[in-house]
Amino acid sequence: MKIAMIGTGYVGLVSGVCFSDFGHEVVCVDKDPKKIEMLERGEVPIYEPGLDTLMAKNVEAGRLSFTLDLHEAIDGAQAVFIAVGTPTRRGDGHADLTYVMAAAEEIAKAASDYVVVVTKSTVPVGTNRQVKQTISKANPDLEFDVASNPEFLREGAAIDDFMKPDRVVVGVQNDRAAEVMAEIYRPLYLREFPIVTTDLESAEMIKYAANAFLATKITFINEIAALCEKVGADVKSVSKGMGMDGRIGNKFLHAGPGYGGSCFPKDTKALARIGQEYASPMQITEAVIKVNEEVKRRMIDKLLDLCGGSFNGKTVAVLGVTFKPNTDDMRDAPSLTIVPALVGGGAKVRAVDPQGQHEGEALLPGVNWVDDPYKASQNADLLVILTEWNEFRALDLSKIAGKMATAHMADLRNVYSPKDAKRAGFAAYESIGREGFTAE
Repeated sequence: MKIAMIGTGYVGLVSGVCFSDFGHEVVCVDKDPKKIEMLERGEVPIYEPGLDTLMAKNVEAGRLSFTLDLHEAIDGAQAVFIAVGTPTRRGDGHADLTYVMAAAEEIAKAASDYVVVVTKSTVPVGTNRQVKQTISKANPDLEFDVASNPEFLREGAAIDDFMKPDRVVVGVQNDRAAEVMAEIYRPLYLREFPIVTTDLESAEMIKYAANAFLATKITFINEIAALCEKVGADVKSVSKGMGMDGRIGNKFLHAGPGYGGSCFPKDTKALARIGQEYASPMQITEAVIKVNEEVKRRMIDKLLDLCGGSFNGKTVAVLGVTFKPNTDDMRDAPSLTIVPALVGGGAKVRAVDPQGQHEGEALLPGVNWVDDPYKASQNADLLVILTEWNEFRALDLSKIAGKMATAHMADLRNVYSPKDAKRAGFAAYESIGREGFTAE
């Protein structure tokens, strides 16, 4: 089957590459000439483990190609996926559908034979019906169907998520569209991965409901962590005890500096906005959004305490700036709140991140970038672990403490234990939801 993928961002590129690995002929189209040139050279514009190798394999096999020409991409395609951005709209928190509707109109003008137009982008409930109206208006004679196929990819594990999904969600209006979607996902069906086929609105809602629930789990454990610090409990033990309950599960119960990334912040805001529009307030989701911002600000207070109440003149080593490990994504990362507070308070910040420097240089002005945690720690007054990259999980803490002017650590991902820090010679240590110590 021939598939056209409109958009070569994170979702579009990963999906296009994986569909081609299923055996489909996939043409990825984008309006950015530089991005297409990069892809044609075999360069991947995003960081996702294993994506470059899988892309090269399918390009070489002749199943995957890239183009600026939408007509070329759509010609002969049985399905056209819309995988463009839906950023939060300024002012009202709603998802901006400008790119989705523009893509729908362009599809209408380029297509001539029956095609299923599949929305892969995360869109509010009712969007696929708007897509259908847009296409019908632009080309009344075109025979087509629309489908909703939300993605559930975790950055850093996207290929595995696509190839071995918990479920695939497909929203359709008739059997003909359902048959096309079933053919696209046949390799997963044959391996008995669950395929949930439902109506358009339910498919759209599943995406938002799932992400809002996961964001709620993260925010809940972060609130519990704050209480643990007050009562003397250990949030890691609490999370473990909770997660063993099959009704709760252990995923997304890791306390930290707040959620970020491309999905949770945007999707929680969009769901809250949808609830407001339909006079059915999403009060839990609205509280999650508020509390998550408070969590980030609480981290700044922790760092201030470790710096004696002022950042001015202090040297701070920050390990990790991306919102999670194994990605170069900086969108809504806690570092975008915490690092500017350090710099604004007069601190000299040295940052280390295996993949985040390129984006970080533009988003975090005033930061000095180094390539090694030990260099960053030289004569530093505070060490902050902000992203739990594997490179930061087995540091020689004694060596780092010995290099620092003041051996203080803020372990905002609970990578180490207070005992580890004390044994290594740190004079003060703070983490999330656990008792710290100050030896001075």
